Amino acid sequence: MAAGFPEMRWDPGAEDCTQDQQRTQVRAYDETTIVIRQNPCVDYEANLLYLLIGTDRALLLDSGATVDPRLTAQLTDLVSKYLVKPGSRLPLVVAHTHGHQDHRAGDAAFAAQPDTTVVPVDSEGMRKFFGLQDWPVGSARFELGNRSIEVIPTPGHHPDHLVFIDSRTRLLFSGDFLLPGRLLVDDIDAYAASALNVIEAVNAYGVQFALGAHIEMAASGDLYSTGSTFHPGERALPLPFDTQHALALRQALQDFNGFYSRHPDYAVVNPIHNLIALAIGVIAALVLLVWIGRRLWKRRVK
Repeated sequence: MAAGFPEMRWDPGAEDCTQDQQRTQVRAYDETTIVIRQNPCVDYEANLLYLLIGTDRALLLDSGATVDPRLTAQLTDLVSKYLVKPGSRLPLVVAHTHGHQDHRAGDAAFAAQPDTTVVPVDSEGMRKFFGLQDWPVGSARFELGNRSIEVIPTPGHHPDHLVFIDSRTRLLFSGDFLLPGRLLVDDIDAYAASALNVIEAVNAYGVQFALGAHIEMAASGDLYSTGSTFHPGERALPLPFDTQHALALRQALQDFNGFYSRHPDYAVVNPIHNLIALAIGVIAALVLLVWIGRRLWKRRVK
């Protein structure tokens, strides 16, 4: 566990999941910074969500990976417990690190809750809500009441990706931009440019750790298979992310070979390029088999 963090160990899921293992877990970084984990048996993505509570309102980062009413009720009930104050309830804003389905599947369930605003997931609506009119340049400040959250555009994994820096804890909530696992590239040039923007914010806020939306790596450094619902020996959640680590991430992105590169805390992967390379390999193998088959046939009929 990274220095200064409370113990945050999670249920590893199972190879053969049962309904009893479809649990949502919660850990507290402090009394107003709540980390929520959807078990790998809820969804193999095993998403991590973050609830940041101010004096005027609370901010939930992502709404989870499932639309199952039983499981979304489990999640909304859990979040509600932190919003209820004597005689009142704090308003809740649900925002997204980006628009992939596993980060917004619970939107409808939260939208049905009282005093809850779900930030639009479309580009125009999201940028208007936060005031990010010069995308992807600049950033925005979102106030929770005695707690400021810096909202930073970080396209590269997804065209509308955001990361959030909490001025109180100096934590970077990094979504799929940075996590202990696979950094999936959509646009490598945008990704590297985003890393440069993040470096400036890390310096400004004195960030020390990043908390991502998934843990895809064991403490041994091995990556779990894609789609696995069993994460034995999972590594700790927080990634060290001071200026030095931010510079290392940018260098890793700049040096990316276009397919796959492995680093101590993550792997950089372009799934589309890999699929294309695989398809080319399969086609080449089929062509070779056809050629060999024709040669053998010609020999037999002579």
